Amino acid sequence: MNKEQDILRWFNGELSAEEIKSLYPDEDFSVLERTGFYAKQLEAPKVNAEQALADFKKRTFKKDEPKVISLNFKTFMKIAAVLVVLLTSSYFLFFNNVNSFETQIAQTETFNLPDDSEVILNAQSKLSYNKKEWASSRSLELKGEAFFKVTKGEKFTVQTSAGSIQVLGTRFNVKQRDKYFEVACYEGSVSVTSNQGVVILKPGKTFRVVDGEVVGIKDFNAKSPSWLAQESSFDNVPLWQVIAELEAQYDIQINAEGVNTSELFSGSFTHSDKNIALQSVTIPLKLSYKINGKKVAFYNYESK
Repeated sequence: MNKEQDILRWFNGELSAEEIKSLYPDEDFSVLERTGFYAKQLEAPKVNAEQALADFKKRTFKKDEPKVISLNFKTFMKIAAVLVVLLTSSYFLFFNNVNSFETQIAQTETFNLPDDSEVILNAQSKLSYNKKEWASSRSLELKGEAFFKVTKGEKFTVQTSAGSIQVLGTRFNVKQRDKYFEVACYEGSVSVTSNQGVVILKPGKTFRVVDGEVVGIKDFNAKSPSWLAQESSFDNVPLWQVIAELEAQYDIQINAEGVNTSELFSGSFTHSDKNIALQSVTIPLKLSYKINGKKVAFYNYESK
């Protein structure tokens, strides 16, 4: 006999409770025991043994149903945060091929590109390139100022918001600040493409665009940019650009209200002493200044 027949015999009194439990010690017969008890208390209707067995089978022999996990909001947010971290990490490990370098106020950084070209990044500047595409296209993006020593090879391109610079192998400096764009060639030749057209620079030549207007090509005698020696030099540059460079090299904010910031300045200032730097700029222009913490005010002598 099988289990179902034995259960029916027990329910009909043909097997005792002890006998059925000894035959199937791992089964729970409490449901059928209660059914049998109540059946004996009633005259009619009689208990349907077949239905009782069916109910018992549903409870005892059916497969476990999958459990539904209930998550509260905090648990859900924790799991979501973990997934975001995992996905972000995967992106940067496997899909993000952009390599970036960035400097802060008064900071410079020197590093080498995949082709062993050297880059020196000036303060408050950012440079980025696609390392996966570098072998086929030596191209990078620059915001700020950098000096390049490019190894010979395929075309080398520096992209800026003001224009692009292309070389084969040379030493040059690119400066792209707000409303100011300047390229200086120290070795080889440089092709500069901007909204104003294309110019070719030879060693000792610099090309400048100020506030959208081409200043022209000028000569210079330096063998390298002055900022590499912790000094900023200018040749007929508007004061507002000199102020911007002071703010890039020192953690200060300069207010020049009432001062003619379009006046041209020729000279230099050191990166190692704030007071000397401010004097180097203000004295030649017959200006004075006042320091209040990180704030500096420029004013004319008569406004003192």
